Amino acid sequence: MRRLLSVLLVLMLVTGALAGCGQKSQEAADKTQQSETAQQPAQETTYQRNETLYAGGGLWAPPSNWNPLTPWNAVTGTVGLIYETLFNYDPLKNEFIPWLAEKGEWTSDNTYQVTLRDGLTWSDGQPLTSEDVKFTFEIAKEHPEIYYSPMWQWLQSVDTPDNKTVVFKFSTSHYHEWQYNLYQIPIIPKHIWQNKSKDDLLNGANEKAIGSGPYLFDTYSNDRMVYKRNDNWWGIKALGLTPQPKRIVYLIVPSNNVALGMLMKGELDVSNFFLPGIPTLKANYGITTFYDNPPYMIPDNTVFMFINVTKEPLSNVELRRAMAYAINPKVIAEKVYENQVEPSNPLGFVPAKSWEEYYDKNVVSQYGFSYDPNKAKAILDAAGFKLGNDGVRTTPDGKKFKLEISVPYGWTDWMEAAKIVADQLKAVGIDAEAKFPDYSKYWEDLTKGTFDLSFNNFGSQVTSTPWTLYNWLFNPITGDAQYNGNFGRFDVEGLQDMVAALNEAKPGTDEAKKAASKLEEVFLKNIPAIPLWYNGLWFQASNAAWENWPTEHDPYAYPVTWGGRWQTGGTMMMMKIKPKASQ
Repeated sequence: MRRLLSVLLVLMLVTGALAGCGQKSQEAADKTQQSETAQQPAQETTYQRNETLYAGGGLWAPPSNWNPLTPWNAVTGTVGLIYETLFNYDPLKNEFIPWLAEKGEWTSDNTYQVTLRDGLTWSDGQPLTSEDVKFTFEIAKEHPEIYYSPMWQWLQSVDTPDNKTVVFKFSTSHYHEWQYNLYQIPIIPKHIWQNKSKDDLLNGANEKAIGSGPYLFDTYSNDRMVYKRNDNWWGIKALGLTPQPKRIVYLIVPSNNVALGMLMKGELDVSNFFLPGIPTLKANYGITTFYDNPPYMIPDNTVFMFINVTKEPLSNVELRRAMAYAINPKVIAEKVYENQVEPSNPLGFVPAKSWEEYYDKNVVSQYGFSYDPNKAKAILDAAGFKLGNDGVRTTPDGKKFKLEISVPYGWTDWMEAAKIVADQLKAVGIDAEAKFPDYSKYWEDLTKGTFDLSFNNFGSQVTSTPWTLYNWLFNPITGDAQYNGNFGRFDVEGLQDMVAALNEAKPGTDEAKKAASKLEEVFLKNIPAIPLWYNGLWFQASNAAWENWPTEHDPYAYPVTWGGRWQTGGTMMMMKIKPKASQ
């Protein structure tokens, strides 16, 4: 079910750290998916500071949706704080954390059994049982419009032999996809959702949501969402974890500059924005980042430059290969990001434990590339791209061409990076120019395939398996628009079979590694996109009101508060931080 994973991957990144320039991607997404205004059910309240955490970086429009069946619309925290998944996942340690599930295991090649914890409850006091899990999955079979319904193309049945046991049987075991789903699909209460109309299921706002999580829907206004601690949360007893903030106030912060000022004054406790001047913030304001030294930030996703292989002369693989050698992402890391990011490896693999075992060094050594402008020139010469007296190359048949590099206007870091890439391409004789359409035009050109070159990272974030990366990079071409990756419309014979082979091989096995190697070879031989740099998990924390933030010295959680990502670390961070003792 390629659509489910693609939607979720887009959700995770579009609601998170796409462009470091202030999350304009979130703003663009929310403006098309949420209403511009929201009711104000309660007056803004002043909360006791040592009981309240203020966060920003993942909310860009007035809160208006808390529906876990439409997570791309839902306010950040809906999944993770209110609704929970069977497992949480720690990208730092590559560990699945039993959550609603006490354990899960493959009992045969096509059967996966989940055992739920004792004492699970919904926030209205009703028990959470295996019937709720069964209902969550089967409602997508009944309503194919639900985003994870394609799972039923390979999921045969869900059985509940008792209140704690759920047995999933598959016609074809998509091991990697299922592994990812275990910490992505939020479990919903059957007793509340079974009587909802189709319109409520698919379009309802679900205000005052009832979930099983450590926080409750409290209130909201035009510039904030307020969560209140669930003091009856099942996890206090079962997990031995207690949420520390009594309230989480998630703020709409209109710009990076505003976020910077609030962080310096201690008005914002945790920020998931890209902010400049990190050494100064650390030295003069005691701001915590994950790493003490550059890059300061955890590499979270990879920015790729997609190449429209349907256009001439970009259909020429030698031109694409030459461009890969001509680009030096180190300059971008230094000049644009003040070394808060690092240049990507040739595959675009985020340096995470879950992906490292699949990184085939032999394939990279044989087919990979690195910055070498002289080699780029030699490739172009050999391929017949002749250099004119004006320093600009023509196609092998003598035609002039100019390439446009498209990034959204207002994403200032990407805009500067695109200018650098254009200059580097010009240095080897390729006429290129950075272009900055507004977001809607950028997205239209990207999805309809009318662009030349375009930056994107909507499906490259670290997950439990690199299959998600190839599911995005090689997403099948199904129609006029490519919304879920493979924006350059690359294809070779047998490509989808190769992606499926990785999905259907048990993770960590030699079979899975060989399947990944084949995909890596296809990518490096054809270069449908060029990986540039690792976008950071932008994380800065004030120690004015809260302390004991996760760092490299105590990496107890992945410090993320973006939508769709709380269950990969943000929720755990709320359990471990401590109010400042001196308050």
